[in-house]
Amino acid sequence: MDPHLLRTYVTVARLASFSEAARDLGYTQSAVSQHIAALEQDLGAPLLTRRPVAPTAAGERLLEHAGPLLLRLAAARADVVRMAAAPDHGLTLAASATALPPPPAAVAALPSAGVTLRVLARDEVPAAVAAGTADVGLVDGLAAPSDPLRLPDVAPLTTRGVGEEPVGVLLSAGHPLARRTGLRLGDLADARWIDAPDTGLPLPQLRAANGGRGFRPALRYDGTDVRVLAALAAAGHGLTLLPRSATADTPGAVAVPLTAPRVVHRVELVHAGTPTGAARALVAALSPRA
Repeated sequence: MDPHLLRTYVTVARLASFSEAARDLGYTQSAVSQHIAALEQDLGAPLLTRRPVAPTAAGERLLEHAGPLLLRLAAARADVVRMAAAPDHGLTLAASATALPPPPAAVAALPSAGVTLRVLARDEVPAAVAAGTADVGLVDGLAAPSDPLRLPDVAPLTTRGVGEEPVGVLLSAGHPLARRTGLRLGDLADARWIDAPDTGLPLPQLRAANGGRGFRPALRYDGTDVRVLAALAAAGHGLTLLPRSATADTPGAVAVPLTAPRVVHRVELVHAGTPTGAARALVAALSPRA
């Protein structure tokens, strides 16, 4: 299967338009049509309906495979390019919003110049490292103490834990539960929650920890600013679960410790291959000492 044809197909399916895909890819519309026809002939199945432009059942199945396949190809290319890169080319650090700020050891290890910090959605951090658009990543999530995070399987990556801390339920100071000294997750399944997948700890993780039920959102926040999320909770729009360090100094809000189940906010370092230059120094600074 030609990856160029596959990339064209993914773009057409994403944009639902041959002409828009042609503009996005820098091809003629005729070339895009030829790519799709060649891929359909290769696979022996129609992948798109034309009016409207939408994936067929076979096309939907191909899309499930296409993202990981293209990312693996990008990761392979990035890994080879990374080996030949100059060791002092600078450093790009990708991090999810609540994996910041970096641990003090990471800050101390950052070079004095040439650093780019990119704040991304959690699932995008491993993908950025795999594809070579970031040298090192910091990603976070909810886990049992000392358990690794379940990260997307995008490419062979090395991960290591660099920090854990308690979590708290952030809610309005006027909320009936605000005076509690601790809260059980199971007792909050039917509460109003804010769905903030790239900032608060994701609701699917809370739902999984509660046996797969509850935690229906009352409001969705698609940003990555923790302060905005905290302000929404303080205004009574719903509850959110945050690491303890992110719940301080929010006027009108109270953070109540989560007492059950026993989970923590975990931050992990992610890198590909053997880091060099500034990336190597950063990984070394965050690696546990024997």
